[in-house]
Amino acid sequence: MALETLDRPLRYFLCIAELGSLSKAADLLDQTQSSVSKQLAGLEATLGAPLFVRTGRGVVLTEMGARLHETLRPLYRDIDAAIDEARRHSHTHGTVRLASVHTLSYYFTAEVVARFASAHPQVNLALLGRSSPDVVALVDSGKADLGFVYDVAVDVGTVISEPLFQNEMALVTRRDKPTMPGAPLRLVGFPPNYALRRMLHSSGIEATYVAEAETVDTMLQLVASGVGDCILPSRIPPQRLAEYALCQQPLESPPLRRWVVAIRRADRPLPALAQRFLACAMQVASGLRRDEKE
Repeated sequence: MALETLDRPLRYFLCIAELGSLSKAADLLDQTQSSVSKQLAGLEATLGAPLFVRTGRGVVLTEMGARLHETLRPLYRDIDAAIDEARRHSHTHGTVRLASVHTLSYYFTAEVVARFASAHPQVNLALLGRSSPDVVALVDSGKADLGFVYDVAVDVGTVISEPLFQNEMALVTRRDKPTMPGAPLRLVGFPPNYALRRMLHSSGIEATYVAEAETVDTMLQLVASGVGDCILPSRIPPQRLAEYALCQQPLESPPLRRWVVAIRRADRPLPALAQRFLACAMQVASGLRRDEKE
């Protein structure tokens, strides 16, 4: 067996040795047992000695197999770690894991993703739409590289937040039955643990909550059906509201604005690709801030 073809059988050997079973190794490697056996047989032929002894419960290493396993295991661990490290710092390949609150997907996150994907076609983007507390938890636990969230949700000392842009809220009502100024508000809202709901509570806006929903589309459907109004960012595209025959009204007393921020872990550097993604987000956010001033 040529040296350049040894990597696969050696990795199969390590997997069999770790699991003590050909069948379990085949399942983990997503191969047939006969394919794994063939690779092992070829390796044993190359070395001129058996590496395993079959038992009633699986396989155990021979003396040569044990020596080979002891030598190979740290080597391959270092090889795999080096490859992972190289990928982490790669500017062209890899994965960016982003967690974002649901409302931003309608007008901010989608534009950032589109720009970034156009400039980095080989990069995989893992997008997680969550509630504000869940976004913070995903970033804090390391399961997401970056998070987009309202600043009121960031109360964890282990994350750093960077301001992106301000979000002004608006009242969303039916076009044919707009809510009159000063009339009691009957709202469809996010659940109490969501940042937008907490934001409304702390603002002093008096309202009766008649229904709760976890997604923007569900809220819009409920408003369209006449259940009540809802309060959402004024940047929700008008065409999206038009699909449900809805419109926006400004919130006069009090006006409601909150910062959208990007968050990341404070105790570890961002991978190179995530840094580029954040830079792209900052560019898009800068455009939104300019629009506010014009």
